Amino acid sequence: MGRSNETFNKKEKEKKKIQKRKEKQAKKEARKEKSGGNSLDDMIAYVDENGMITDTPPDPTKKKKEIDASNIVLGVPKKKDIEEDPIHQGKVSFFNDEKGYGFIKDSNSQESYFVHVNNTNEPIAEGDKVSFEIESGPKGFVAVKVDKA
Repeated sequence: MGRSNETFNKKEKEKKKIQKRKEKQAKKEARKEKSGGNSLDDMIAYVDENGMITDTPPDPTKKKKEIDASNIVLGVPKKKDIEEDPIHQGKVSFFNDEKGYGFIKDSNSQESYFVHVNNTNEPIAEGDKVSFEIESGPKGFVAVKVDKA
């Protein structure tokens, strides 16, 4: 007589697989019944005049605002040309004579700007009050045309 190919362990594993499938199917059917068969009308959302999402459709009798399309600006608005005094006043907060660079703190905006010895018209030292102009450098704004005040 031949031995059965199916062992007790194989039969148990197969029973567990079948049981899991049945449980999964039961959960799926329960979710379907709970959702109530969503129709398209149940899933639609509306945006009111304030930009808020609601589930009620807009009132068709309400008068709509007319918007002139030519007034809509796409992108970043251009910066208005403001005539500023290009010469700033400040104080040298740090300066290293050996390496030839330092920082100037603007007296109006309290911003700190990098300064190199090549951009100074006369020698400066820490604590000096100076006047300078600002230019864009490789790593941000730098002080140029630096003079003692």
